[in-house]
Amino acid sequence: MEFREAESKDLQAIVDLLHNDTLGAGRERSSDQIDQRYTKAFKVISHEPNNAVFVAVEGDKVVGTFQLTFIQNLTYSGGIRAQIEGVRIHEELRGTGLGQLMINKAIELVKDKGAHMVQLTTDKKRPEAIKFYEKLGFISSHEGMKLHLI
Repeated sequence: MEFREAESKDLQAIVDLLHNDTLGAGRERSSDQIDQRYTKAFKVISHEPNNAVFVAVEGDKVVGTFQLTFIQNLTYSGGIRAQIEGVRIHEELRGTGLGQLMINKAIELVKDKGAHMVQLTTDKKRPEAIKFYEKLGFISSHEGMKLHLI
């Protein structure tokens, strides 16, 4: 299993992973022709030094993905916080330990950057994901709030 920063050639596989999810199926657009909004977003992310999408690759197949964003703060004496987003595993590999390997890789990258904290959110409709993250040491310390604008 190889973990690396995603390249534009990986974008279709990443979108497919995001779509192949109970919640993602209703909000992501996966088709043979990639929606240009994904292409634009990937380009923006790729040009931001504190933001990257990573993939897990087995052979030549993308089997997992996550996005990692570093946020410079004034709190924690000017500390850096990392945000993990968009964690997805190919459906055939769920429950095999790949998710734990990916999160461990993300934490390694966060430590290398000198961040003081790594955080993530998971939808309350995903109790199995909540248990998974708790097993890895994450704690539910805050109540998250969102305001969808579109």
